[in-house]
Amino acid sequence: MNTATATATATATATATAATRRAATSMTSAMTGAAAVRAASGDVVPGVGADLDGAVEELCSAVFTSLRRKDQRERGRQYVRGLLATEGRKSIRNIAHHLSGAADGGDGSGSAAAVEQSLHHFIAASTWDWQPIRTALSQYLGQSAPLNAWVAQPMAIPKGGEHSVGAGHRFDPHRGQMFRGQQAFGVWYTSASVVTPVGWRLFLEEESYETNGSHGSHGSDETHESYETCAVTGVLNSVREAGMPTRPVVLDIRDIATRATLNRFAEARVPVVGRISPEARLLVTDPRLPGFGAGTLAARDILQNVRGLRMPVEWPDPAVPGARRTSLVAAVRVMVPDPAPGRRREVLLFGEWEAARRLPTQLWVTDMVRTDPGVLVRMTKTALRVSAASAVSGQDVGLRDFSGRSLAGWHRHVTLASVAHAVRCLGGGDAGGWGCAPGSVAVPGAAPVPGAAAVAVPLAGRLGARRAVRGRAAASLTGAR
Repeated sequence: MNTATATATATATATATAATRRAATSMTSAMTGAAAVRAASGDVVPGVGADLDGAVEELCSAVFTSLRRKDQRERGRQYVRGLLATEGRKSIRNIAHHLSGAADGGDGSGSAAAVEQSLHHFIAASTWDWQPIRTALSQYLGQSAPLNAWVAQPMAIPKGGEHSVGAGHRFDPHRGQMFRGQQAFGVWYTSASVVTPVGWRLFLEEESYETNGSHGSHGSDETHESYETCAVTGVLNSVREAGMPTRPVVLDIRDIATRATLNRFAEARVPVVGRISPEARLLVTDPRLPGFGAGTLAARDILQNVRGLRMPVEWPDPAVPGARRTSLVAAVRVMVPDPAPGRRREVLLFGEWEAARRLPTQLWVTDMVRTDPGVLVRMTKTALRVSAASAVSGQDVGLRDFSGRSLAGWHRHVTLASVAHAVRCLGGGDAGGWGCAPGSVAVPGAAPVPGAAAVAVPLAGRLGARRAVRGRAAASLTGAR
């Protein structure tokens, strides 16, 4: 890009940003008034609040378009509101008791059974497909908060009984221990201001898998498979089905076959940044570096040999808003050994030291070999934001709370819980603890640059803008006629 082009681009961006801020201010006032009208009319679910209820209505209207029947769309809204407002475990029974109690102003005991039966059928026995909703959610977020990177993360779901699909003895790589329950893999959408799940896959082993009439339909291809296959397939499927521009995937592959994983991402042409074990074996390809020609070496030893190349990298700490940390980082090009010469490819190995005299604490490889290591390190920190959000949302919107033998039911539940998470992230004033910037998103259309600052545009302002555009379009069509 030449100087003239860069100057013109910067000027245009500054102008658009200023205009967006002015529009957001006026539209926020308009939407605040709308929220007051909804509250006065009683069209707000107790426990949710006017602002969040308005966000539920707007987001559900955008992502439930694949539900052809009006009653299904209304049931979906009802379930999302229940996930947000019900206290304690977000089981279908508890959601039904909350919704029925809110409807009649009492304990809801008379109607709870009917509501529970209706919700159970909607989740476990209906025929609606969850994948279009996940796709619509990703694309809605893409218009509001430009995607920086996908983050894949396993989610352990403890289950004590035998009546949940996929339950068994599992290993949780994050805690390094065995547990009894389900193992799921979530694919999270991350931007400068938004962190929310949009894709899911459940790990199924042969002894714990029962189809129960749910396999092979509505976008699910899960069968009993290896842990590695489940994780990688879930990520690639979710990224493909989202229909978004290509962005990197950040994931932890310390307990996954490194070579096979990198090969699959390369074949899919999806960039990857994978955390690896310090003992992972790699080949030094630069003859000027220590270890060249010595065969495969442990990744940790390769980085220790080049620790003189370390440079300080500053990054924002997701756990402490406004705080910044500094790590020492070194990067070197290496090759992942492969028996097939045609599959051998160069990758960038980079490591992070928290203390200069100690071993590297995190080691990563990526096929984005020309990307600045500082940018890569800051990109890996999105995994910390996801971990923080997952710890909160797993309980607050019930991501772990589905019980039943229906695989389709599990998918529908976590899909609607993901919508509830997005509502909370976009419209909740307390969303900072979820890894989100409360009530703000990046300017629509802005380039998704890792580490770039977001321009605050309230959700209410953005939704009001869409209404204004629709209104102007309708008026122009009427005038044309």
